[in-house]
Amino acid sequence: MKTAVIYWSGTGNTEAMAKAAAEGANAELFAVSEFGGDPAGYDAFAFGCPAMGAEVLEEDEFEPFFTGIEGSLSGKKVLLFGSYGWGDGEWMRNWYDRTKAAGAELVSDEGFIVNDAPSDDDLAKLKELASQLA
Repeated sequence: MKTAVIYWSGTGNTEAMAKAAAEGANAELFAVSEFGGDPAGYDAFAFGCPAMGAEVLEEDEFEPFFTGIEGSLSGKKVLLFGSYGWGDGEWMRNWYDRTKAAGAELVSDEGFIVNDAPSDDDLAKLKELASQLA
């Protein structure tokens, strides 16, 4: 099974989470600006993006990328993850509902979020969750 972990990170928190997810899923790791692959060539994805502004996905790179790939997610296993510093996780609930509506098979009931920097325990939990993509 070919898996990609694709993320955007401003502070390094989501990047640390992406590395843990890639290790757990035995996946290729890409910053969103580096991914040039064809989504059809992958069986599963883990997407990572922190909450931005009023609890939305990062708007300059990640949101346009995700909008472009969204229609290719039907029937694929997907894990969503990210960090936040305020709010209550609304961005993840909205992103989860959007991804589910696209027909993706989500491996978590609500995505995986951490407040601020992920702890070693958080990274271990995400790594284990990501192993379900394989």
